[in-house]
Amino acid sequence: MPDLDLSSLSAAAGPMQTWVLPALLGLGLASATGLRTFLPLLMLALAAKFEMFGVRLIDQMDWLVSWPAIAALATATVAEFAGDKVPAIDHGLNAIGYVTRPVAGAIAAGSVFWNVDPSAAAIAGLIVGAPAALAFNAAQTGVRVGSTATTGGLGNPLVSLVEDVLAFLTVIVAFLAPIVIPIVVIILIVVVFRLARGLRARREMEPA
Repeated sequence: MPDLDLSSLSAAAGPMQTWVLPALLGLGLASATGLRTFLPLLMLALAAKFEMFGVRLIDQMDWLVSWPAIAALATATVAEFAGDKVPAIDHGLNAIGYVTRPVAGAIAAGSVFWNVDPSAAAIAGLIVGAPAALAFNAAQTGVRVGSTATTGGLGNPLVSLVEDVLAFLTVIVAFLAPIVIPIVVIILIVVVFRLARGLRARREMEPA
């Protein structure tokens, strides 16, 4: 039986812990911010505050686990949850999300690269977080426009509730099993774009 080379295993684990797992966790968090700006940040802050799921943040993000920051995120999360259930307001939140959600995604993703230089963490956050959040916010736009067109906005609260659940579950999966996040993200993309396409097709079939 060949000897186990512990040094090679340790070397392989280094990049995994430093880059791969934080990138996957960040991707999951950022994808969720594309649906809800504040919920993923609140969940991240609570997980780091109470040392759950092995979540660690870079030192520069210690402010995120302060009680004032958690209270502010909780308030913003509740406000977004309620506002997104109101037709017209939900479209406004989605439009604002084209700016706020990529920023939130970059912050969430960059903050979990705790084992690298802060500047490298910020760059990684931008590369991983901003595009993912922007893509899901754009997909949400298509779903919301289709829902408004086909239901007169009456179906928007139900669509919003589904998005709440998807954002929450995505963060939980990212915490528990970041290695499967690429699969989760692909499934989310397929679900969201198929829903948007279905609503658009339904709208086109309706008589003028």
